[in-house]
Formats: sequence, C-alpha cells, structure tokens
Amino acid sequence: MSPSANWSYPTAIRFGAGRIKELAEACKAAGIQRPLLVTDRGLAALPVTQTALDVLEAAGMGRALFADVDPNPNEINLAAGVAAFREGGHDGVVAFGGGSGLDLGKMVAFMAGQTRPLWDFEDIGDWWTRADADAIYPNVAVPTTAGTGSEVGRASVVTNSQTQEKKIIFHPKVLPSVVIADPELTVGMPAFVTAGTGLDAFAHCVEAFSSPHYHPMSQGIAVEGMRLVIENLPKAYATPDDMLARANMMSAAMMGATAFQKGLGAIHALSHPIGAMHHTHHGTTNAVCMPAVLRLNAPAIRDRFDAVAGYLGVDGGFEGFCAFVDGFNEGFDIPRHLSGLGVTDPDIDRLVKGALSDPSCGGNPVPLNEENTRALFEAVL
Repeated sequence: MSPSANWSYPTAIRFGAGRIKELAEACKAAGIQRPLLVTDRGLAALPVTQTALDVLEAAGMGRALFADVDPNPNEINLAAGVAAFREGGHDGVVAFGGGSGLDLGKMVAFMAGQTRPLWDFEDIGDWWTRADADAIYPNVAVPTTAGTGSEVGRASVVTNSQTQEKKIIFHPKVLPSVVIADPELTVGMPAFVTAGTGLDAFAHCVEAFSSPHYHPMSQGIAVEGMRLVIENLPKAYATPDDMLARANMMSAAMMGATAFQKGLGAIHALSHPIGAMHHTHHGTTNAVCMPAVLRLNAPAIRDRFDAVAGYLGVDGGFEGFCAFVDGFNEGFDIPRHLSGLGVTDPDIDRLVKGALSDPSCGGNPVPLNEENTRALFEAVL
C-alpha cells in the first residue's frame, strides 16, 4: 500500500496517491482564487494536466493554462508567462510538472509584481533583498516527476538565453505555500525520464552529503534520500505502476532538494553550463558527471562514505560506492561520457569558466580551480 501523510517540513505537503483532487483546497489554503496553471508544452495536453484543470474549474477557479515553457526555461518564457498572468488577472500560480514547469511557475509568481529585471535577483549575497516581498504572489506546486525537488525549493534555475548561462534566482517567498505530492502523477513517465529525474534526486543527496558545510539535519536527510533512491529507482524503472516505489521516489526527490540547503558541488557546477550550452537533460547530465567528481573528492569524502555505505546496502565503503554508481548508471542505460548525450565539439574554455562561476562550486569538498575543473570536463566529455 502506498503511504499517505500531511507534512509541514519544509512547507505544507499533501502527500499520497490521488491527492490531486485536493488541488483547489490547496489553492484556497494559499490564498489563491484565480490561479494560472504553468507547465511545459509536453505536459499541457496530457490527461494529468487536464485532470488538474478539471479540479480547478469544478471549484470555480477557472481553467487558465500557460505552457510556453522550454525544457531549460529562460527569461523569454518567463516574460510570456508574466504577461499571461497579468492579462488574466490572476492572484497566484499552480506550478505543475517536472523541473521546468515548477521552476518557471514559481518565477511567474515571483516576478509578476516586480519592477526590477530578473537577473537582479540572482542567488548572490543578499541580492534577494532587492525584491519587493509584498508583491510576490503565492504558488502551489504539483510535481509530476520525482527528481528536481523544486516543489520544496526557494529558488528556480532560469537560463539566460543571451549568454547561455543557467542562473539561480532565490527568494524565501518563492517556496511554494502548499505542495500536492501525488505519486500517481508520475506513473506515465517514460522510462528514460524516470531514470534521469531519479538520478537527479540521487545527485542532490550525494552532493549534499559530501558538502563540507555544517547542517546536520540536511546531512541526515541526504543519507536516507540516497537509500530510498538506491532501493526504489530500479523498481520504478522496471515496474512503472509500482506505487510504493513511485511514492518513495517522490519522497527522495523532496529530500534531495531539502538536503541541498547544505550545498551542492562539482556535479552541478559542471552540469549547469553543459545544459545551458548543449541543452542536455539535467538529471542525466548529473549522472554522467558523478563518477569523475567522486574521484576528485575522494580525499575529502572517503571516510564519510565508508561510514554509511553499509546502511545504503553497498559493500566496500567508499570504493564500493564508486563501483556501485558505475553499475547503477549502466542499469539505466546512462552513457559513460557526454558525447553519448550529443555533446560534440564543446568549447571547454567556456565550460570551465561557466562551472567556476556557478554558485554550486562553493559546496564542493575539494576547492575547484581551473586545472581540476578542466580535468573533470575532459574526463566526462
């Protein structure tokens, strides 16, 4: 039987199969009466999205949809979404879908009332204080994948289409007021999406656990998140309607995003510029990058992985974990190199520069510099 629960950490979460029917109630709890549902083009016409719109319409909340969202959403998508929000007289957003729909939906709610440009709110220092907090609209998040965990995040990743850089936009009030975490919504994912998104959740947990920053709560969540992915992603991949595995993966995704308040690292620092320049799938890119990053970080993380490997069901401590990761990736047909994702003739100098300027660098246990970052790219390319 799939579990069901109500949680208030890190925000209010209505977790359980079939709970999409509570979407209108969640909007009311967030103070939303006229929501704009934001999702990506691929999801817009699918039954899961129509079901969500049916629930809103039946509650007298309208049937407003914005779906002009790219797989790596950018400021052009955002401007169109903000225009739709304002023109429709909406008072909040339902951010619906995978990472792209969730991230852009959250940003529409954030930017609809702002007067400064988006890039003024990049996650640098206290730039978030530049925002007019009173002009931020509420949002309700409904994930349809189990990967990014953006439904419990206080930030979104938006690609600058001019510079081809992924930027992290942060504000505490970007955190969704309510989450509908219904694992039934993930059943229809193609196998490669189940794998790629699940491995994104795994990368979040691995990097949070590896980060040198002090955050014991996140540290514990990261360990359990890794265990849930290891035990449940193969089941969800092989048996798509295994509802318990789907539920555990949805939990792991939220746990990864909660845990990485402790920090991310070189996996994401590499993945962000690769995705921005070559439009690769984020979670799959993380998976390709993970083995090389584990080797780089070995001196700093060996002991902590030695300590938890047994709990994760992995023999051989840190070395066994590295071998496990190689086999785990192979089990989901993840290529060993980025060339397998279509990354050909890359500008390594530009990738190195992008990685070193990425905020994720600060959470890597081994400090990144031009030499070791270049070596990482050469290894994964």
